[in-house]
Amino acid sequence: MKETVALIKEAGVFHIATVDGDQARVRPFGFIMEFEGKMYFTTGNKKDFYKQAKANPKVEISAMLEGRRWLRLSGEAVFDGNAAAKRQAFDVFPNFKDMYQTPENPVFEVFYLKNPTATLYSFTDAPKKIL
Repeated sequence: MKETVALIKEAGVFHIATVDGDQARVRPFGFIMEFEGKMYFTTGNKKDFYKQAKANPKVEISAMLEGRRWLRLSGEAVFDGNAAAKRQAFDVFPNFKDMYQTPENPVFEVFYLKNPTATLYSFTDAPKKIL
């Protein structure tokens, strides 16, 4: 898992896809952290992403990397409200204070991926499963 988190951090911006009815939706994200052996992400519960992932938790992440490589990460979004994870997210990314003021803000959500799978792709090498 550490390799997957490091690769996503290397990308900086990554994209998460959800399903909205019969339409795929994708949007950029920029925050990931490892916490208690899980990959955690954040969002606000007023956003379409949250509503879509609650309705259908299957999500997929794509991150473009240097060297003509990219990572595809799939799993099920689990919103667990973990207060310690929220506090750590604020410690890791202080800009959350501008958006949510405190980790206790009821709009601020953390989620992790259940049953994650990750594959590293490139234009020159065979795909490599890393998680």
